[in-house]
Amino acid sequence: MKTTFNAVKRFFQSEDGPTAVEYAVVVALIIVSCILMITEFGDQLGAWFTNTSATVSGLTTDGN
Repeated sequence: MKTTFNAVKRFFQSEDGPTAVEYAVVVALIIVSCILMITEFGDQLGAWFTNTSATVSGLTTDGN
């Protein structure tokens, strides 16, 4: 019983647990920010392609 208590005590006193949790939070924030940036960039890129397509389709081949 005493060894189990000591193991639990060492677990809560160790610095590895909080460090791993902090790294997990940082990684989660990085992933969320990347997803938001990619979504915004994708929307802007889609608008750019739509405008470019409209411009190209408005051109004529006879030079006028």
